[in-house]
Amino acid sequence: MSSQYLSKNYVEETKFGFWFLRSHTWQHHVLRVAINDLRGLFSEPLPVAPVLLDAGCGQGKSFKLLQHAFAPKRLIGLDADLHSLELSKTEAARQGLAIELIGSDCATLEVPDESVDILFCHQTFHHLVEQHRALKEFYRVLKPGGYLLFAESTEAYIDTWVIRWLFRHPMHVQKSAEEYLAMLREQGFEFGPQNVSYPYLWWSRSSDFGLLERWGLRNPPPVGQREETLVNCVARKPPVSAAP
Repeated sequence: MSSQYLSKNYVEETKFGFWFLRSHTWQHHVLRVAINDLRGLFSEPLPVAPVLLDAGCGQGKSFKLLQHAFAPKRLIGLDADLHSLELSKTEAARQGLAIELIGSDCATLEVPDESVDILFCHQTFHHLVEQHRALKEFYRVLKPGGYLLFAESTEAYIDTWVIRWLFRHPMHVQKSAEEYLAMLREQGFEFGPQNVSYPYLWWSRSSDFGLLERWGLRNPPPVGQREETLVNCVARKPPVSAAP
C-alpha cells in the first residue's frame, strides 16, 4: 500500500478521474444536484446546527455546498487519500471555512461513537471494497436519530465501457439500487419511499449520456421501466426509545 493511502484496499483513481473530481462539472452538475435532492428527502425538520461528517470528502468541493444546505456547527471532512486531504485543506482555506480534516479509511473510521448528526456519503461507497464494514462504521458514529445521506451510482452505470475506460473502481463490489437500499436496511437504518429518489440525470445514462433525450429524439423511461443508474437516500439511525 502506498503511504499516500490509509486503506489497504484503496483503488487508486485514474489521472482523468482525479482531474474530474475538481472540475466545475463535478461541483455544479453532480455535487450540487445531489445535495439539493438529499435535502428534499428529509421527512422531519433538518437537524439544527448539526455535526456533519463528509465521509470520502475527496478534494473538498462539497464543503461550501454542505455549509449552505445544513449550516453545521462542525463540518468534518474524512478521506483515505492524503493528497486529496491536502487539496481539501487548500479548498477550505480558499472558501474561508473552518473544516476539521481526518485521514481515515471508511471501514475503520477514526471518529468517536455516536458523535455525528449527519453523515454525507456521496459517490464514495462504490469505491469501497469493505462496504459492509464501512456501513457498520457509519451506523456506529451516528447519534441515535442521526441521518445517513447516501448518494450512489449503481452497477448499471459503473460497469459501462466509458466509465470503466475513464475511471477505476473495484468492480466486484458494485451493486444495484435495490441492493444498496437492502444493505442500509440490513444494517438497521430506517427510511421509507419518500426518503428515496432515483435521479435520471444526463451524466448517468449508461449508453448515450442522455443525448437522444436532450435532442428530443427519445423520452426517458419512467421509474420501474429502466435500470436505475443513481440512487439517493436519507436513512435514519433509529432514535433511542423513550423509557416507559
